[in-house]
Amino acid sequence: MADECNLCLLGLIFLFSLLTGTSGVDDAHVFISSGGNVHLPCNNALPDCKSTTWNYERFRHSSAVELIAGGKLNEDIESHERLSLGSDCSLNIRNVTKGDYGLYTCQHWTSVNGQHHQQGTDAHVYLHVLCVSSSSSQTEISPGSSVSLSCQLYSYSDTGVSCHDSGLSKGYHLFWVNQAGVKLTISDSRYQISAPGHCIITLTTTLLNEDDNREWRCAVTHRNQLKTSVTYTVRISAHADSATAVIPVHTTKSIVIIVEFAVFAAPTVILLQIICARRAGRKDSQHREEIVMNTVLE
Repeated sequence: MADECNLCLLGLIFLFSLLTGTSGVDDAHVFISSGGNVHLPCNNALPDCKSTTWNYERFRHSSAVELIAGGKLNEDIESHERLSLGSDCSLNIRNVTKGDYGLYTCQHWTSVNGQHHQQGTDAHVYLHVLCVSSSSSQTEISPGSSVSLSCQLYSYSDTGVSCHDSGLSKGYHLFWVNQAGVKLTISDSRYQISAPGHCIITLTTTLLNEDDNREWRCAVTHRNQLKTSVTYTVRISAHADSATAVIPVHTTKSIVIIVEFAVFAAPTVILLQIICARRAGRKDSQHREEIVMNTVLE
């Protein structure tokens, strides 16, 4: 009798699981750094993608935006030029921006006698975008200046995980590494690392001459597995005195040209003066001779 009760209880549990479904178990989480290209899978794909529909939500309870309907791209949306439908009904996004994060839902709809029927269940894909920004413009970066790099993970609000340090085994963990792949910590006096907001980590440092073309990488892990990373390369602008150093060179060349012209022009000027003086002397002598002849004739 007890065994029969246990079997009944197991049967009820199994039936309850079928009725309630397994929502979230097969949800896909895709991580990408800004500027990259991403491939969002449709786990319930059918052989014919003409029935495929992709919807997008940036926030929970926000209105869904229809990106693709009936296998055709919605050209009325701003990002349509970066979207395409793959042969496996996946959604491809080129040149990802931080505004692309959110929940993407793949569905399949067929039409029978003018009525639309969904085939299969929804396939949810959460897209997480990792971005790095600098507090200084590239022209302001120079040795001795302070630069602050902010790394942020943009995620849908209803993913069930967070970026709190206390939940490294369950949540996302953001951290900075240097060019050698060594994780940067607050124990290094050269760096100041802080977390000013949700899923944000900031690296502040004073630049040295050898930091030119140096890379700092921000990475995100989930359950100790690396998901994605993004690199920021520092390119120190030219020194202000290097630009002015070119000026004396041009000035020196100009002076040399002037001196060379004077050296070659001086003899020519003197020779012309001698010729003019001789011609003037000849005219004076001819004039005196004419005066004498006129006097004699008189």
